[in-house]
Amino acid sequence: MSSRNSQTPRRLPRGRPRAKEDRHFVTALARGLEVLACFRSGDTLLGNGDLAERCRLPKSTVSRLSQTLARLGYLRYVDDVAKYRLGGATLALGSAMLSGMAIRQLARPMMQEVADFSQAVVALGVRVGLGVIYVEVCRNKAALTLSLDVGSWVPLATTAIGRACLAVVDDDERPDLMAQLRAADPAAWPKRKRQIEAAIEQHRKLGCCSSFGEWQPDVSGVAIGFRPGRGLPVMALNCGGPSFSLSRPFLLGEVRPRLASVVRRLEDSLGPQATAGLGDARSAHAAPPAKRATRAR
Repeated sequence: MSSRNSQTPRRLPRGRPRAKEDRHFVTALARGLEVLACFRSGDTLLGNGDLAERCRLPKSTVSRLSQTLARLGYLRYVDDVAKYRLGGATLALGSAMLSGMAIRQLARPMMQEVADFSQAVVALGVRVGLGVIYVEVCRNKAALTLSLDVGSWVPLATTAIGRACLAVVDDDERPDLMAQLRAADPAAWPKRKRQIEAAIEQHRKLGCCSSFGEWQPDVSGVAIGFRPGRGLPVMALNCGGPSFSLSRPFLLGEVRPRLASVVRRLEDSLGPQATAGLGDARSAHAAPPAKRATRAR
């Protein structure tokens, strides 16, 4: 989680190339969706040059795609700045998806309990590409900064919630994601790879992933990944905030079991199709302490 609303824009990594014999894959459609995916939380206006850089496509190709998307209502052209913003059709898609996630309504009161206990921010997120998008956010009134809200995007490799999603994806899907993360930032990959592997092991043993200043130096957080079933994507639940108010012992010792309790209660509500990605660590989730421990400042 972060005190800033968006990351420095980076090129979107391209997925694994489709084999030529895959006649069911429509390249033009995929490229159009890539253009839409260029818009992230905090991106109000993007020009064809911005889109071309992020998609790694020729500007002429992006120009045709953006004009087509604008005619269909997925983008809207702003004449005075010669840039595009997302159109109403994308809002309709996002709203339809969110309204179909009953898990948000189930999770909200339980998330608020943890947010009030920790005096921090608790978020439910879904992996999208090489990041996580928040679909529900609860915060305590005393929570400092942290302007992230529903729809915010955070990176997969360096955040607790992103690592938790990586920890519970299918084993045959993770290598592809790791390859994409490597391609996105080759120079940082050796360190990132070690961090991700350690996080996956942490999730297996403790039932959570953590990030203490590894995404942003002033931000700490813990997260638990799980598979809710019922056709829903892999999700993760996190709690995070400024490092000076959330110590490592407090997050791991006090907040972690409470997040685990929320995941278990969601599983019970969703039924047998829900599967937590906790592995052997389920027994490590002790019941939350009766009293709140004093936090290190």
